[in-house]
Amino acid sequence: MLESASELWGYRNLIRNLAQRELKAKYKKSILGWAWSLINPAATLLIYTLVFGTFLRIQPPVAGNGHLKSFALYLFAALIIWNYFNAAINGGMASLVSAGPMIKKVYFPAEYTVIAANLASLLQAFIESLILAGVMVAFGNVAPTFLFFPVILALLAPFCLGIALIASLLNAYFRDVTYIVTIGMNLLFYVTPIIYPLRIIPKSKAGIPIRTIISLNPLAKFVQASRDVFYGIKLPTVGTMAYLLLFSVGLFLLGWSVFSRFARDVAEEL
Repeated sequence: MLESASELWGYRNLIRNLAQRELKAKYKKSILGWAWSLINPAATLLIYTLVFGTFLRIQPPVAGNGHLKSFALYLFAALIIWNYFNAAINGGMASLVSAGPMIKKVYFPAEYTVIAANLASLLQAFIESLILAGVMVAFGNVAPTFLFFPVILALLAPFCLGIALIASLLNAYFRDVTYIVTIGMNLLFYVTPIIYPLRIIPKSKAGIPIRTIISLNPLAKFVQASRDVFYGIKLPTVGTMAYLLLFSVGLFLLGWSVFSRFARDVAEEL
């Protein structure tokens, strides 16, 4: 692992260039360009707010300042986590295949394409967090807890990278993985308390502790941590952060070890 870290540092300029390439390719030949990085999440936020906040009337809790009650802001704090997770997994999964021609011509560790895709998605999440912080300030829901969000992202990044490394490797050998992951992501979105608060889930049904099972989902923990620092203006509990640290490190090590073991001949499959 130390050898891999040293090699990673040696290729830092390549990773930065790959991340820049990923960002430029994303909005290539687009009239609005980078504006889409704001329009897309804004449109998603508007749609979900209308459907779930206005039509279905899902009530958010009162914010940390004691008087603000906004479904849109409550949702935005969760969507930052989901948007990053979704982009990092799908972008990382596709990055290996899209970089195939380059990997065949010039040698460099194939996993760096996945890392670069993760970094590009991370930048987008950071920009969205700055926008949310600005809106929260405008509504008077402000606290130093906002400064804790980079810590949450720092834990979420290896969590996403571990999954993306495995998904990208599987996708290189079996293109069906893209479709399977798409279905899985759609399911995961709705079983994670993003568009609804966890409290509306029944504690148990048919003897199954549904709420407890959903709450143990690491992504649900990340969503709640984001809502804590932005909407609830409080820090996540030590137990929550320890739980997320355990899963993030564990998934990253698993993803890295699997990729390192089976990616030696991956160039032949690209």
